[in-house]
Amino acid sequence: METVPLLKQLSEATGPSGREEPVRALIQSLWQPLVDELRTDALGNLIALRRGDGSEPRPAVLLAAHMDEVGLLVTGIERGFLQVAAIGGADRRVLPGLEVIVHGRRDLPGVVGSRPPHVLREADRKQVLPWEKLFVDVGLPHEELCQLVQVGDIVSLCRPLVELKGGLVAGKALDDRASVAALTLMLETLQRRPHAWDCYAVATVQEEVGLKGAITAAYGVAPQLAVALDVTFARQADDSGLGTFELGKGPALGVGPNFHPAVVKRLRQSAETQEIPLLTDPAPGASGTDAWGIQVAREGIPTGLLSIPVRYMHQPVEVLAPRDVERTGRLLAAFVAGLEPEYRPRWEDEPA
Repeated sequence: METVPLLKQLSEATGPSGREEPVRALIQSLWQPLVDELRTDALGNLIALRRGDGSEPRPAVLLAAHMDEVGLLVTGIERGFLQVAAIGGADRRVLPGLEVIVHGRRDLPGVVGSRPPHVLREADRKQVLPWEKLFVDVGLPHEELCQLVQVGDIVSLCRPLVELKGGLVAGKALDDRASVAALTLMLETLQRRPHAWDCYAVATVQEEVGLKGAITAAYGVAPQLAVALDVTFARQADDSGLGTFELGKGPALGVGPNFHPAVVKRLRQSAETQEIPLLTDPAPGASGTDAWGIQVAREGIPTGLLSIPVRYMHQPVEVLAPRDVERTGRLLAAFVAGLEPEYRPRWEDEPA
């Protein structure tokens, strides 16, 4: 499976938090030939199972990446224009001038507009526009608009994935469709590699609004260990300090109280055996990822985190290196294949 076309499919699919149906249908079509079972739970998580070849009862490993993206919600209709608010961490600094899709009774193309800068007061020109001064224009008169759109409808960003120089790509929703792509590549690789444990790949919902999918999926699957996948901050022109990572240097491994030291150690070992470069991402508190919800499901699940560096997070031009996605998928496949039937993460294991 070629990585850039896969990223393009996933990036351009629609799926703001709470309305992930279109991207879920796409992922289902990609995963169907790669797994033994596929189901959608009550919250909307897509849960795929590749059965292990160990004797029953087999232990299970859960690998989770969220498929939802930031978006907008219609909060009002005024004189033929839509007022909107953020779903998740949508960055209103970059919204004016963007193309969007309004998901009403039928999908409507639209643009985000505001008053031109030369008719604003000088003080207002220097401020980020508040939500009440942004609007979505689909080009319809008020009466017709009200027949097709209502308060509560979803608005998604519309942006094609583009290939940049230097082996990079830019697009929307690579947080966290890049990790979904890595899961897909892992499932493809596992077709050629035996693994003793049952392997659950989960595309979770509603991460951007509170990790809800990860919490419920982890409770339902009840695995013996888990690895969450997300993105982290890549170095860019105005941000190259601690906590940022070079593109193309591999995924980042989370270390800190959110992550079980035995799982961290096994992920490091898998990277070493595959000669995959691995960065270290310290998180002294909440990681803000699905790992935070998975770790405390049921009586607790030993959890790790791999993150793919991305520039311009939560903007419609997120930039990453596809080779980091490929390395993450290969690392995950080696990790799953290396889990011996009798292995269980223990606090007595040596520190990572």
